Amino acid sequence: MDFFTPIVDDPYLFGAIAAANALSDVYAMGGRPLTALNILCFPAGVAPPEVLSRILLGGYEKVIEAGAVVVGGHSVEDKEPKFGMAVTGIVNPGQAITNKDARPGQRIVLTKPLGTGVITTAAKFDSCPPHALEAACASMTRLNRDAAYAAVRHGVRTGTDITGFGLAGHLSHVARASGVELRLQSERLPLLPEARRLAAEGHSPGGAFANHSWLEDLLEFAPGVPEEMRKLVVDPQTSGGLALFVAPEHVDALLAELPGAADIGVVEEGPPRIFVA
Repeated sequence: MDFFTPIVDDPYLFGAIAAANALSDVYAMGGRPLTALNILCFPAGVAPPEVLSRILLGGYEKVIEAGAVVVGGHSVEDKEPKFGMAVTGIVNPGQAITNKDARPGQRIVLTKPLGTGVITTAAKFDSCPPHALEAACASMTRLNRDAAYAAVRHGVRTGTDITGFGLAGHLSHVARASGVELRLQSERLPLLPEARRLAAEGHSPGGAFANHSWLEDLLEFAPGVPEEMRKLVVDPQTSGGLALFVAPEHVDALLAELPGAADIGVVEEGPPRIFVA
């Protein structure tokens, strides 16, 4: 289950993004979504009913794209709109992807670019170029379905989706649960258009600072890593991609199936840590 306040002005896009984000929890385990329940808070009498219908339509059509069905939901009156879904799915226990059991030598593949937090924050202050916001919305509405199913086909059993805790935050769960060190290459990280520039200009959401503080004892940067890349590593993502832990012999084939995905690092022996060079 996941729901949040609007991060874009367009109600249809908000609904689609919220649905894709909720569906991602099932895809992150290599599963297939079956049903979804709407979770809605809405300021009745303040916003026109057309806004509500567009939010629900965006979510509904994204669920249909996923091959699942909306079976109902619940709404309450609230001062600020909030929308999301509770999703039920199914997974083969022998093919489930979990956030533990990463092994030294595996490569880390990230399936979507980073920067949604920086870009949507800049957009709130009218500081984001339209093409950058459009690219971020396209990424946030893209289902993690293809990435999940490709991962299962290539024998991936460890992975996580990247959402509010940022890339480093979600990878820290894998590092701790697996007892390994994760080494990332900052220049290999896929980024949304303008994300690096906007991060350098200071358009980081408050969650990025909370993420960095929470990871203080686990996250280390090489001296040469630029400040804006440090911010993007902890940038909270909405409907971000999957970080998949892949045997080296499967990396090229997996990347060939997932345009835009990138090999961003490697698993090594050592105490739980994330090192970014």
